[in-house]
Amino acid sequence: MRHLGETAPPSPGNPAPAKSDWATLSRLLPYLWQYKWRVIAAIVFMVGAKLANVSVPLLLKTLVDAMNFKPGDPATLLVVPIGLLLAYGALRLSTSLFTELRELVFAKATQGAARSIALQTFQHLHALSLRFHLERQTGGMTRDIERGVRGIESLISFTLFNIGATLIEVALVLSVLAVKFDAWFAWITLAALAFYITFTVLVTEWRTQFRREANEFDSAAHTKAVDSLLNYETVKYFNNEGFEAARYDESLERLRRARLKSQTTLSVLNTGQQLIIAVGLVAVLWRATQGVVDGRMTLGDLVMVNAFMIQLYIPLNFLGVIYREIKQSLTDLDKMFTLMDKEREVADAPGAVPLAGLDQPTVRFEDVHFAYETRKGNDLSTGRPILQGISFEIPAGKTVAVVGPSGSGKSTLARLLFRFYDIQQGRITIAGQEIRSVTQASVRQAIGIVPQDTVLFNDTVAYNIAYGRTGASQAEVEAAAQSARIHDFIASTPKGYATMVGERGLKLSGGEKQRVAIARTLLKNPPILIFDEATSALDSANERAIQAELKSAAQNKTTLLIAHRLSTVVDAHEILVMDSGRIIERGTHAQLLAQSGRYASMWALQQSDGG
Repeated sequence: MRHLGETAPPSPGNPAPAKSDWATLSRLLPYLWQYKWRVIAAIVFMVGAKLANVSVPLLLKTLVDAMNFKPGDPATLLVVPIGLLLAYGALRLSTSLFTELRELVFAKATQGAARSIALQTFQHLHALSLRFHLERQTGGMTRDIERGVRGIESLISFTLFNIGATLIEVALVLSVLAVKFDAWFAWITLAALAFYITFTVLVTEWRTQFRREANEFDSAAHTKAVDSLLNYETVKYFNNEGFEAARYDESLERLRRARLKSQTTLSVLNTGQQLIIAVGLVAVLWRATQGVVDGRMTLGDLVMVNAFMIQLYIPLNFLGVIYREIKQSLTDLDKMFTLMDKEREVADAPGAVPLAGLDQPTVRFEDVHFAYETRKGNDLSTGRPILQGISFEIPAGKTVAVVGPSGSGKSTLARLLFRFYDIQQGRITIAGQEIRSVTQASVRQAIGIVPQDTVLFNDTVAYNIAYGRTGASQAEVEAAAQSARIHDFIASTPKGYATMVGERGLKLSGGEKQRVAIARTLLKNPPILIFDEATSALDSANERAIQAELKSAAQNKTTLLIAHRLSTVVDAHEILVMDSGRIIERGTHAQLLAQSGRYASMWALQQSDGG
């Protein structure tokens, strides 16, 4: 039984369908091919390194066979040290030199591809709809991106420079053995390699399920840890440190069991590999030894064959690890590509143009119907309707206020105007242009919002205010802070505008955060303003002071004012009273009081409560 509120653990037995490895690789190649000359140069250096490596045993054979001098022969001092030994050392150096040149040349391609893919993923995540971000699990998602970026480097290195290089070396060695000796050397070596590779691939494929399971549990544990730490205060409020530790430990226990399975099967893989290598090595050396005894081969030939086998089997020792890492890197990269493939629910229409006519930005909602969730496409009858036939206009330079109980759909109006969601029926226009026909960036650039729940970046006060217009000067930032009545508070802190606000702004009070949000929006200075309960976190004295500033900021701007306190909307051009997604009353403050309807009763209630 799961703990209260715990999401279902991942089901490794029913993973999301993964793309084929070749499909994932084919998506990676275009990023690498941007550096095609570096790729080609790296391959040339890799081949050079392998040619030098294969030449080492050949020279070693010559060196051994040359050691048939009689004791005291002066030729030993001239021929062996100066000739063969220097050549042997040069070949050894060439192998390392070509390998380092390969790494040096290819590093830019690897890092460039990783950077491009990570940036595209980041940009795509920002382009996804609000629905995706409300449903995401931040800890697991960031873990997927982190592993994906790391997987790019591992995949390129292991695939091209380990598997590819090993295949080149195998082909060269088999050719030398078949040409210089008899074909049996090549056949024995080839058979051992075939058994080795088949065994490694089959066992590693079997083991992949345990590795994937461990990764899923790792992401789940990370998600719980991040979520718990982000909600640190809530955990403290309810004295649930033990409960959170138990949830986290349960995830860690599942992770421990999955990793134990992975380690146990790794031991099976390693043991089988060593057995195949040992049998193949003994068979080849037995034939070489027999050749020396029969006089068909020299002692140098035996040394050369032994050196070839060692050179082949050393990289093969790591083939299981390399293959496993390649498979894991492909899985990790596929997860990141899956994030990139998430469909953009809200996208610019083909040929969308920037919003124009912002000198007269009249806003209209025309018979707008909307539901957050529908079971069948955009069929409103299959979902819970939030807005039902909403129609109103905010004339350019005027203020329209929306009031009503919680859940009536007030804040949804702001989300739809920002085009965080697309409506199922009706039209929303700015300056006569349907917002679905213009670019989202231009719509959002034209609107400034002070949200009900202000979330700040974990940076300085100055950074958070300047976020409204990132190129603003310090003087402009301070002017906006003064207009929002927060400058004096900032100046009184030891670090002033360099004060860090903490994760999500938790070092500031609710009122201070809201005033930072007001300053940020004033600095943006857009033609359209939305105040969504902009003063809800302020005390009465500060609310009255800031209301004057907001009224001044809204002068000659098209403003949507969403409010709970009716005292903040009395000067609006028009007041809309909403309930259950419908407008039930509309008019000025005086007109609505005269109607003695819902607005009048809300006004009377708030006046009697001192609100």
